[in-house]
Amino acid sequence: MNKNIKFCLLISLIYFTGCASGPKPLYSWGDYEDQVYSYFSGGPIEKQILDLEKHAEKTKAAGLALPPGFQAHLGLLYSKVGRDDKFAQQLDIEKSNFPEVIPFFENIANKFKKK
Repeated sequence: MNKNIKFCLLISLIYFTGCASGPKPLYSWGDYEDQVYSYFSGGPIEKQILDLEKHAEKTKAAGLALPPGFQAHLGLLYSKVGRDDKFAQQLDIEKSNFPEVIPFFENIANKFKKK
């Protein structure tokens, strides 16, 4: 092969290798969006809880982060089956991971206190 072809092949290899290793996603979404859809379409709560717990374990084992709202949604599901201790725990985790939700959660809590 002549030198120009070898050079072009080398550049192409470097270029495509760089493109293939793009940036890592910020959060591990898994099937979280499907679980939210399942909740709003009346899917079985216990199955949703199990699926979200499995995803959380896999994400933690991989050293990745769960997306915003994940812990709060899991907490909501826990509250629907009467596991209020787990509900509070998940909300606390959500608040520690995403402190910007604290005013929103306080607003919701105040509305429930008024009723």
